[in-house]
Amino acid sequence: MMAVHGKNQRARYKRRRTGETDYRRRLKLLRGESPRAVVRVSNTRIIAQIVEFNLDGDKVRLQFTSSELRSHGWPKDASVKSVPSAYLTGFALGKKALSAGIDEAVLDIGLAASTRGNRVFSALKGMVDAGMHIPHSEEILPSDVRVNGEHINEKIAGAVEKTRTKIEGALS
Repeated sequence: MMAVHGKNQRARYKRRRTGETDYRRRLKLLRGESPRAVVRVSNTRIIAQIVEFNLDGDKVRLQFTSSELRSHGWPKDASVKSVPSAYLTGFALGKKALSAGIDEAVLDIGLAASTRGNRVFSALKGMVDAGMHIPHSEEILPSDVRVNGEHINEKIAGAVEKTRTKIEGALS
């Protein structure tokens, strides 16, 4: 990338220079005037939020992190950043959104790679299974085997179903 110097050059926005924001993609998402379902994968957990645009700055309406799954029965020794935990995080956020009167949104994956079946799309599948309307293609969603944790082991597969049932009871 070329250095931006000289009196006739215009410096880019800092978040663009540091690779934190794609402003073209952000503008397209904001033009729809729908709330955004934001999913971010950190080194330790999955964060899912419902965010609305405001001139003073984006406002987070609802949030659910995969760390909160432990209070809904997710095993202590199981990862909170796996595909099944991403699904349950999206499912829990979807249930919270529906109870708050938000039934549709647009997925915002930020700068994450849009690889078919990844954790971001696993969270999307959770939100859709909870009853939210989010435009997507069925081809990008992970398989049920991966979402249910059957590719990891049987213990995780049972924990996914048990945790999902507790989330339905608590957040509906």
